[in-house]
Amino acid sequence: QVQLGESGGGLVQAGDSLRLSCAASGRTFSSYGWVRQAPGKEREFVADISRSSGLTSYADSVKGRFTISRDNAKSTVYLRMNSLKPEDTAVYYCAAPGGLGYFPRQQPHEYDYWGRGTQVTVSS
Repeated sequence: QVQLGESGGGLVQAGDSLRLSCAASGRTFSSYGWVRQAPGKEREFVADISRSSGLTSYADSVKGRFTISRDNAKSTVYLRMNSLKPEDTAVYYCAAPGGLGYFPRQQPHEYDYWGRGTQVTVSS
């Protein structure tokens, strides 16, 4: 059974940092992505990373503040979030595509597997 499980969310103040983790099981994925959804808004791409090469891509809104990384031995992907802002408040989902190969997948509909999400709340 394919599973993606997120952890690490919480309530922080503006300017603080958090690290999210996502553990994958059940199959090997070509890449991983983080997608977030704020209340009343559509899901929004945050970052993705190639499992093999480590190539990454980021949404403009998080470039320079967020860093995605992976540990293939642990089948885990991370999202380090620095200088958090109230507008970063959202449920953060780990996602993975069913296809092979890496190219930046910056649209939520490009992902086939999803975790349940972890809440990140940033107070001002």
